Amino acid sequence: MSGKFDIKDIERRMDGALGALKDDLNGLRTGRASAALLEPVMVDAYGSTVPLQQVGAISVPEPRMLAVQVWDRGTVGAVEKAIRNAGLGLNPITDGQTLRVPIPPLNEERRKELAKLAGKYAEQARVAIRNVRRDGMELLKKLERDGEIGQDQQKKLADQVQAATDSHVKKVDETLRIKEEEIMQV
Repeated sequence: MSGKFDIKDIERRMDGALGALKDDLNGLRTGRASAALLEPVMVDAYGSTVPLQQVGAISVPEPRMLAVQVWDRGTVGAVEKAIRNAGLGLNPITDGQTLRVPIPPLNEERRKELAKLAGKYAEQARVAIRNVRRDGMELLKKLERDGEIGQDQQKKLADQVQAATDSHVKKVDETLRIKEEEIMQV
C-alpha cells in the first residue's frame, strides 16, 4: 500500500467533524444546567475579548442553576454583560464576585428552534465528513492513475473510505437524535 493513503488519517479527520458537532451541541441550552452552556461566551476584559473560563470558574450548584465565580472583582460587570448579551436568554444575578445564572424552562417555540439549530449543526458535520470522503476518493483515483496502486486495491480502499463515511454519518445521526430528545424533554 502506498504511504500517501492512510485510512487512519481519514477516520481521524471524520472523528474531528464528530467532535466539533458534540462541542456545538453542548453549547445548546436544554432545560438542564450545564457548564458547557457558558463556554462559548466571550468577555471584554483587560482590553481584549477572552473566553469566560479565563476570567472565572463555572459550576453547576443545582440542576437549574449555573454559578460563575469571577476571579477579579473589576471584571464582574463585564462578565454579567457578556452572559446577558450572549443570546442564550439568561439573566445573571450578581452576588459579590459570584454570578448566579438561573436556567429558565424552555417554552415549546424555543425547543423547536433549538432542535432546528441542532439539525443544522448535524448537517454541517455530515458535509464535513463527506468532504473528507471526497478527498480520500480523489487521492485513491490519483494513486491509481499514477500507477502507484492497482484497480483492485483502489476499489478495496474506496470501500474502506465509504464504510468509514457510513459509520461516521450514523454516529452524527445518533448524536443528533439523543440531543433532540434532550431538548424536547419537558
